Amino acid sequence: MPLMPATEAASSARRSTEAAWHQLSADATMAKLGSAPEGLSREEAAARLEAQGPNELREGKRISPLRIFLAQFKSLIVWILIAAGAVSGFLGEAADAIAILAIVALNAVIGFHQEYQAGKSIAALKKMTAPQAKVRRGGQVSMIPAAGIVAGDILVLEAGDLVAADARLLEAASLKCIEAALTGESKAVAKQSATLDEAELPLGDRDNLVFMGTSVATGNATAVVVATAMNTELGRIAGLLEAAGEEEGTPLQKKLESFGRVLIWATLGIVVLLFTVGLLRGTERLELFMTSISLAIAAVPEGLPAVVTVALALGVSRMARRRALVRSLPAVETLGSTTVICTDKTGTLTVGDMTVRTLHVAGQTYEVTGEGYGPHGEVLIEGRKCESWHAADLLALASIHIGCNNAHLVEEDGMWKVIGDPTEGALLVAGAKAGGDRRNIDGDLPKHHELPFDSDRKRSTVIRRLPDGRLRALVNGAPDVLLERCTAIHTRDGVRPLTDDDRSELAARNAEMARRALRVLGSAYRDLDHAKPAELTIDAVEHDLVFVGFAGMQDPPRREARDAVAKCRAASIRVVMITGDHPHTAEAVARDLGIAGDEDQVVTGAELDRISDEALRTLVPRVAVFARVTAEHKLRIVRAWKDNGAVVAMTGDGVNDAPAMKGADIGIAMGKSGTEVTKQASDMIVTDDNFASIVAAIEEGRGIYDNIRQTLHYLLAGNAGELLLMAVCLAIALPVPLLPLHLLWINLVTDGLPALCLATDPIDADVMKRRPRTRSEPMTDHHFIATLLLTACLTAGVALAVYVHALKNESIETARTKAFAVLVFAELLRSFGARSATKPVWRIPLSGNLLLLIVVSISFILQVWIHHSPALSELLKTSMVTLPDCLMLLAAGSLPLLVLECLKLMRRSE
Repeated sequence: MPLMPATEAASSARRSTEAAWHQLSADATMAKLGSAPEGLSREEAAARLEAQGPNELREGKRISPLRIFLAQFKSLIVWILIAAGAVSGFLGEAADAIAILAIVALNAVIGFHQEYQAGKSIAALKKMTAPQAKVRRGGQVSMIPAAGIVAGDILVLEAGDLVAADARLLEAASLKCIEAALTGESKAVAKQSATLDEAELPLGDRDNLVFMGTSVATGNATAVVVATAMNTELGRIAGLLEAAGEEEGTPLQKKLESFGRVLIWATLGIVVLLFTVGLLRGTERLELFMTSISLAIAAVPEGLPAVVTVALALGVSRMARRRALVRSLPAVETLGSTTVICTDKTGTLTVGDMTVRTLHVAGQTYEVTGEGYGPHGEVLIEGRKCESWHAADLLALASIHIGCNNAHLVEEDGMWKVIGDPTEGALLVAGAKAGGDRRNIDGDLPKHHELPFDSDRKRSTVIRRLPDGRLRALVNGAPDVLLERCTAIHTRDGVRPLTDDDRSELAARNAEMARRALRVLGSAYRDLDHAKPAELTIDAVEHDLVFVGFAGMQDPPRREARDAVAKCRAASIRVVMITGDHPHTAEAVARDLGIAGDEDQVVTGAELDRISDEALRTLVPRVAVFARVTAEHKLRIVRAWKDNGAVVAMTGDGVNDAPAMKGADIGIAMGKSGTEVTKQASDMIVTDDNFASIVAAIEEGRGIYDNIRQTLHYLLAGNAGELLLMAVCLAIALPVPLLPLHLLWINLVTDGLPALCLATDPIDADVMKRRPRTRSEPMTDHHFIATLLLTACLTAGVALAVYVHALKNESIETARTKAFAVLVFAELLRSFGARSATKPVWRIPLSGNLLLLIVVSISFILQVWIHHSPALSELLKTSMVTLPDCLMLLAAGSLPLLVLECLKLMRRSE
């Protein structure tokens, strides 16, 4: 056959989609690719490699570390702080300037570290591709680097191989591939080389194709490569990761940026207004300029970035103790605003391992406990331990499960894994729980011959030699096909002919198990006379079988997932299942866990392909389960929810989840079962693969947002009180009540350490009983602003009253000193009430935040010391204040706190 030129073959491979390859016959595929049964010649392969490029996933253009670092200074609030630091230095306040600029530098370093770690997802995908592959070239099979594979190459596949490229099967013998990373299905997929007629098939149903990055569980095959590198399904996911990686800011980042813009214009307006009023009043220009600059600095909450960083970092620490590792600090707060969790099924809501749940033998139905491939669990009947007379029947079924089985179980790092077909692994575990022993079976019944599984027969047979020399065929297969070949049945009283009533009863039992979304396998046997392996053909062996029983298996839901879903519902968080599994299986699990209700819809990937993005945006609120979907579908679903204004968290463990995780507001990877790709694409890793840990992380996120918001209120109310006091005094022609040094000291003492302590407050126990915040909800709503203005008026009012009273009877320096002191006392006392917007201060135990109590106590001592230390009084231009006067000022400073706490009581009683 003449071979197609390299450039033409390359363009043909690019033009053809995977949906077209499965419809072509093997010969037509070979002709289209210009290949031949003996493979490409070495010269042709080299030419195609030159034209197509290496079979490697492309990494996106890397951004230099310097550009990443400079990008941390784009935020408006960062530049406000830099300006405030520069002005503080100009005014000679080195401590304030250093503190402000240190905060900016710390935030830049943290942001640089986060972004520098991004973009590793595609590198992790490259690790999943096969480093070596067996190909047939020029009629000879050789091992070559996978990067050298081209379209038209003939792959030679065996059990245990990692598939190096997408390929169309030419021949397949008992071939099964594990495609969980791409499709989400935990069981091995049977493959065959026949042409498929259906035009649009989900990825998991393209049985005559194998895909890069998947592995061969059993059997062997030859296949012609139809796509390499970025044209493969794995390459498409890498491309989706690049597109999804164009991330937008988190809700908190957006709100802080918006707040920064409002703050700078409000501050400039107020300062210009006060400067103008001062000029009109005849205030000395230099004094007025210095005061205006100080007011501008006072208006900026310098402690806010530090508060946010500390609150988020503390949240990271708390989450780590609750088995959630956060890779991005802003993700902590994003979790708290999550309104929708889009979760994969396999390995996230379910265990991720096939597990036998039900056995039926000799007219009895048994429950099998335990999950996954571990040995823990037992066989029960009606919830009780089985009596001794059940043992013989269970052993008869267990012997077939174990004897007709090529899988092996291994323990790695405390986790049991299967080598081989996951279905056979599940049967192996169930057989052991039912009393079977593989070593005894292999010793007493040595293997004589095997008739491997194929998708046409839907069964597999292993022939073993009995101790008396005869042969016994052990058969596992699809129940309906197996029953057609059975003529007898195993009962408690022995073997007897299989009647029509027996067949009807067994069919009903099979249907009942299928309705529970169990995958059902039947088991049978037949004793044979002595025969040579060549005589043991399928037709000669697989008839007149003795039916023994059924095994019903599934990937079981996690025990804790049901409670976690219920908590999400109570917190008004929508949980949506997105899976590559079959619709009926996905729906059964969703209903079992409480994700899907009677009115919720189930939509398949094929249906998604037929609707526009706009139609999908309208549809998603009514859908609880998306089944048989690809990585591209998952990303579309996430984007549709985001277009509806939802804050979306996407969880998963497979490669097919990574693009959607990257495109979501927050991506959550499973630590145990998750691939390296998903971990690198994620914002958070759940170390115990427990859906409940995600709910705990959401609780932490909500609490952290509350703390940040309450601390912001505390900072802004204090700054507003200072501005209001200064504005009123200028407006009524009073001397300036606070000097620039006083304003800077107030910011250092009352805005600094107490605010950081507020950010570490324990989480409110009722935080998960509230609805989540919407994406558009501002940090500063009407109630926030009204309370802030009231607090500012109370604080400024007390300070103004003290100031005016002192001006009438004492010097201006003493009046300023008392106004300065009462303002500090009022702010420090108010920090205790700022811990909750609804609970009065006496209902919030101080033991919950001892650090705040210590910091406030030290700040009180420092403030009193200022008024009794000649050196500090000289530095801050204050006068001496007697201890009785300090107590009087402390009492006056407590008035704002008392009024605000009484208002809380009034609101609670309404």
